[in-house]
Amino acid sequence: MRALIGGVGYPDLSDHSISWAVVSRLEARTLPDGVAVEDVSYNPVAVAQRLDDEPDNDRYGVLVLVSAIARGRAPGAVTAYRWDRQLPADDEIQRAVTDAVTGIIYLDNTLVVVRHLGSLPERVVVLEVEPLVEAFGSPMSGPVADQLEPVCDAAVRYAADLQACDALPLCALGGPAVSVAHA
Repeated sequence: MRALIGGVGYPDLSDHSISWAVVSRLEARTLPDGVAVEDVSYNPVAVAQRLDDEPDNDRYGVLVLVSAIARGRAPGAVTAYRWDRQLPADDEIQRAVTDAVTGIIYLDNTLVVVRHLGSLPERVVVLEVEPLVEAFGSPMSGPVADQLEPVCDAAVRYAADLQACDALPLCALGGPAVSVAHA
């Protein structure tokens, strides 16, 4: 089964750039057969189209998304979960589409829009890193930078190992209330 590891975030925006760093690191690695990596920080409608462009007989079966997103956890906390694919109310879907069209890069929007368009693979794994600093041009904070290699390793593990993927908790968008992985 093929898997795609995608980063969702902003370049050069301190902790919110961890997804770019993960993609860069993984592009330099030899990945397991069937595992691809790319930045998917572009318009979620285009992400859906990108996924739909895969051949019908060889679509991605796993999507692992990596992003820094503030959820009120400890800085640098890594939370891993399988998204339950449940969509919010119609007005929230519309807000996500509007935000996406206006260029806002946000993990939740990407997931909601791509799911709404019916383009998500069967399994969706989310790796969230709690940011500490959000400042243009600043390097990642220590707690987030310390998670870079572990997050890379976790992303590859969940993309390549269906047992590890399926062992993750199935959760609503935002994941469990506490960190479940120190990648």
